[in-house]
Amino acid sequence: MLGYIIRRILAIFPVMLIVAIFVFLLLRLTPGDPAAIIAGDMATPEQLERIREAMGLNQPIHTQFITWMGRLLQGDLGTSLISGTPVTTMVGQRIFPTINLALLTIAIAVAIAVPMGVLAAWRHRSWVDYAVMSFSVLGFSVPVFVIGYIFILVFSIVLGWLPVQGYAAPADGFGEFLYRAILPALTLATIYIALIARMTRASMLEVLGEDYIRTARAKGVKESRVLFRHALRNAAVPILTVIGTGFALLISGVVVTESVFNIPGIGRLTVDAILARDYPVIQAMILITSATYVVVNLIIDISYTVFDPRIRY
Repeated sequence: MLGYIIRRILAIFPVMLIVAIFVFLLLRLTPGDPAAIIAGDMATPEQLERIREAMGLNQPIHTQFITWMGRLLQGDLGTSLISGTPVTTMVGQRIFPTINLALLTIAIAVAIAVPMGVLAAWRHRSWVDYAVMSFSVLGFSVPVFVIGYIFILVFSIVLGWLPVQGYAAPADGFGEFLYRAILPALTLATIYIALIARMTRASMLEVLGEDYIRTARAKGVKESRVLFRHALRNAAVPILTVIGTGFALLISGVVVTESVFNIPGIGRLTVDAILARDYPVIQAMILITSATYVVVNLIIDISYTVFDPRIRY
């Protein structure tokens, strides 16, 4: 098992190197003057020269890459062309609201979706199964921002239970954090509840037809133990894949929800950087998003060995 984990960790480095090369070349191989692309059509020659100097664009491309990679390995993601703030500082200020929201969303989705999927598989072709599948179709079909506005209308405006917008960090009090984050988390969780519930149902249906399940039932094992101890554990590999992928998507794809609920996360930072053509910030966000996917996939691969020991070999 240790050898498997080491091989998976070592596989991260060539992947991230390819991503870094792509991010570096994204601007420099674009047709035209990169400084003009960043500054816009109305830039003065002095502004263009200042951007070239700040980003090292007046050096040979191999020198630019070596310098850029050296800074990157030291944790230096560059400096914002708009605010002059180090990108690391900007990301550090914005990433924790997004991570906290993503963790709460996944926790809600798993707590609701897995029992729903197990119940739907157990009561296959009953009204429970049809209700779960209908909810899944609805969750996939309705856009996230529509769900957000519906929740705001119901829980904030009509019932007055929850605030419309705003964010509070867990350090300010976990109760205050939940009070302000539960509405956007429920909004985001809707589509992931639908996705995880469908995957759980499909995996459970496949496992419930196996011989060892019939044997366990014939031996008089309690149905709850059969479902959650035997069937769910053996159906967990594809479910874990969906959960892990969903978390990675949440980290990189909460732009709409953060905008609707006025949450100062990296989603809004990315949109602002794109609109302002702030390429150091854009490059940093691509790197962070890619690293998130790679690390989450590593964690998923390692977790497989807990549920299916054959994967170790």
